[in-house]
This record gives sequence, C-alpha cells and structure tokens, in this order.
Amino acid sequence: MTGWRATIVTTGATTLLAAASVAWAATPVRSGRAAETALILAVALAALGLLRLALAYVPAPGESGDRYVTAPERLLARLLLLLRLMPEEEGAVLAVLWLEVQHPARPWHTAVLGALLVAYLLTVHLDESGATVKTFRRQAPLLAVGACLLAAGAGAAMIPAVSGGTGPDWLRVLACAAAVGAALLVVPVTRPGAGAGRGAGRGAGRDGGG
Repeated sequence: MTGWRATIVTTGATTLLAAASVAWAATPVRSGRAAETALILAVALAALGLLRLALAYVPAPGESGDRYVTAPERLLARLLLLLRLMPEEEGAVLAVLWLEVQHPARPWHTAVLGALLVAYLLTVHLDESGATVKTFRRQAPLLAVGACLLAAGAGAAMIPAVSGGTGPDWLRVLACAAAVGAALLVVPVTRPGAGAGRGAGRGAGRDGGG
C-alpha cells in the first residue's frame, strides 16, 4: 500500500497511538497544578504534531516563487515553517512521561506506556518518510529485544528493595537503560546524499571501466 492511502493509514495510526499514550498516562486523572500542566502540554503538543503531519505536503504560500506573496500569506508561510521546525513529538513524549511521573510507582502500567510511545514515534517516522512497515524488518530483532528488556525493567521495578543492598536498584537502572538504548537503535538513520553518493560512485566506476 503506497501513496495517499498509506499516508492516511499511518496518520490515523499516529493519531490513535498519541491519544492512547496521553489517556494511558493520565489515567486515573490526578488533581494538582503539575499534573494538569503536564496533561495540557501533552495534548497540545500531540495535536500540533498531528497537525504538522497533516500539513506536511501542503506547500507554503510563495514556496514556488512564481507570484507575489501578500503579507497575510507571508505570515501563514512563517507559521507553517515554525510548525515544521518545532519538535512536537519529542515534546509530547516528554510531557507524557512527566504526566506518568505524577502517579505512584506502577511498573507494568509504565512498561505499557513505554511500548505505546515507541510505537507512536515509529509511526511518526513512517508518516514523515513515506516508508512502509517493511522498513523495520531488519530491526525486528532489536524491537523484540527492546520489548523483552522493557518487560524485564518492569519486573525489576517490582522487586522489593532489600535493606542494606543495592542489587535491585542497579538491576532497575541497567534494565531501563538497556531498554532505552535498544529503542534508540531501532529507528534507521540515513545520511542526506548517501544514496546519491553511492550511485555516483558506481556510475563513475562503470565509466572508467568502459
């Protein structure tokens, strides 16, 4: 599935995962200025991120340079540029984690939230790049390892602290750090122009050989 249908699917999945993450972290709703601020920020940043994805293929006024741009159009172009430059998704993730911190310790609830946030960031990547789920085929082992480490971190957090010992604490820290590291390794990173450079090199090799 490619084209606008794939965009609709990935944008819809991103919307559902963003809503699920915010609702999961907010439940049960807690009173207090910190919790309310975190909830407002999470909802606002997630909504801005979805708006950015929806307007990703909308050209800004004057982008083509073929006509005169009025003052309102210049303002709209600057707003679109600001929307595209802001790290809405990263801010939404931080706000959701801040919202989760407002609750008492609940390891398995937090583990599920971690899985939701990783899925949310992956769907954002798919939507932005226009890639398909097959892009992550090579990262499937890392995804599986990250899920296992996330579960291990949740289990370690449930281990009661032993008086005078630091074993469970170190286990929690190591498991959580490993889970975060595995999640970061999942997202593929491509340097701009890398493919073009390889193609040019191959073309030059063929020309030289001919």
